Amino acid sequence: MESVDGPGPAAGRLGSTMSDSMQENSQFTVLIVDDDDEIRYSLGRVLGSQGYRIDTASSGEEGIETVKRGPPPDLIFMDIRMGGITGLETLQHMRSIDSSLQIILMTAFGTAQTAIEAMKFGAYDYVMKPFDPEKVLNLASNAIDATRDLRAASKSAKKVNSEDYKEGIVGNSAAMQEVFKIIGQVAASDATVLVTGESGTGKELIANCIYQHSLRSGGPFMAVNCAAIPENLIESELFGHEKGSFTGATSQRIGKFEQCDRGTIFLDEIGDMALATQTKILRVLQDGEIQRVGGSETIKVDVRVIAATNKDLETMVREREFREDLYYRLNVFRIRVPALIERTEDIPDIVDFMLQKLVKDRKAKATRLSDDAMATLLRYPWPGNVRELGNVVYHSAVVAQGDMILVKDLPGTLLSDDVNGSEAPTVEGDMSTNAPATSQPVAPASYDYGMPTEMPVSPEASLRESFDFIYETVKEREGKRILSYIERRMIQRAVADTGGNQARAAEILGITRNTLKKRLDEYAADSSED
Repeated sequence: MESVDGPGPAAGRLGSTMSDSMQENSQFTVLIVDDDDEIRYSLGRVLGSQGYRIDTASSGEEGIETVKRGPPPDLIFMDIRMGGITGLETLQHMRSIDSSLQIILMTAFGTAQTAIEAMKFGAYDYVMKPFDPEKVLNLASNAIDATRDLRAASKSAKKVNSEDYKEGIVGNSAAMQEVFKIIGQVAASDATVLVTGESGTGKELIANCIYQHSLRSGGPFMAVNCAAIPENLIESELFGHEKGSFTGATSQRIGKFEQCDRGTIFLDEIGDMALATQTKILRVLQDGEIQRVGGSETIKVDVRVIAATNKDLETMVREREFREDLYYRLNVFRIRVPALIERTEDIPDIVDFMLQKLVKDRKAKATRLSDDAMATLLRYPWPGNVRELGNVVYHSAVVAQGDMILVKDLPGTLLSDDVNGSEAPTVEGDMSTNAPATSQPVAPASYDYGMPTEMPVSPEASLRESFDFIYETVKEREGKRILSYIERRMIQRAVADTGGNQARAAEILGITRNTLKKRLDEYAADSSED
């Protein structure tokens, strides 16, 4: 093995004139593994010129022995095609010794198979020969930062015990503690409960938690998404039907209310229910009776009802879009699930819980986040709430090349300068940062994060909810700062929705781009409300 201590022969003579960045780089060792003497020499000169200490190995076997002997190098550049074992085989051996190693592969044959295999086995990135010195130095700097993140991260941080959150609700914030208190108060009763909150906050989890802690936990629990079932079928779904009651009714059907006798039914998105069906729901709540569609027999049922909506039912009642008497029947106890932006202190525990679940289900290997990656999550406004966070965690855990999620593994919507108020890499397919080519994390539809599936709220309903609910809530919480509070949230939401496109966000908000930039700078300087 050859070794060059310091920034190379030429740079080594600079002595005290070495720049601050070169002095900092001199703390880090880069191992170059290649069977080509010229590549080892030329790459060593490029990296050594910036202060890195250089070690070299002429084969994969020699590189593995170097890693075993230690201390571990801070970064490895390695050829894919060498005599003896290949670079890909060497990579797997090295990472089995130390999973935190950052390895950049070099190849003269850039094929799709090469790229896929390199990333699958945990390479930080790969470069083409002949290499571009500037790109090599940028890659080295980014990879060293990743190494620093991995080594600086605390391995003794307390982990969320998934057994403590078997219902899937994670949170120790004051806002969630209030929710838990109300659940404890209402669970043991048969009182009807109305759960409200934005889409993606986990209203079905709250309903299920009430059921699990109720005296009816031994009975059935059924969830019905009222927005997902066509109006002409919702009554059959809820109350059942008799044979021949309508075209296609070839046999008798038992509805959800009968199936839930002595149990609990969860009516999700009840604000989307037709007025005619609302009348029949009211009868169940008042008298405990139903009739199947096409039937004349009155059937007694003993069912507890928990309903949920992301709409403003009070406004709907005033506009005669929702029955007033049903509203009061439902609103015996009300639980408002806070938006994620209102309980950002819960994000670390939620992320930890999600990662544990992914690892347990063998969906990913990453078990933790770097400090910078977590800081990025804490700055983001989360318009999609916990469901969006779940998608981001899944995306990042799959992309991560080890057991830690780094900033570079996060999707592009979180890395925008405009969203976070700080410099961050883009994701437009830039292989030099190993950024994902898409800015939208997409989780498989079959994977269950513990979040309910909810229909998106309509723009009209969002406006109604904003004018009434936000005004009252913000007035109580912020006093005379209602306008500044709402302006800040709206600007953050517009920037997030446009993926950080300032021009588009300004157009949506009806302000100039300069005004938008000024506001974002102010928010970045003052993070007290974030």
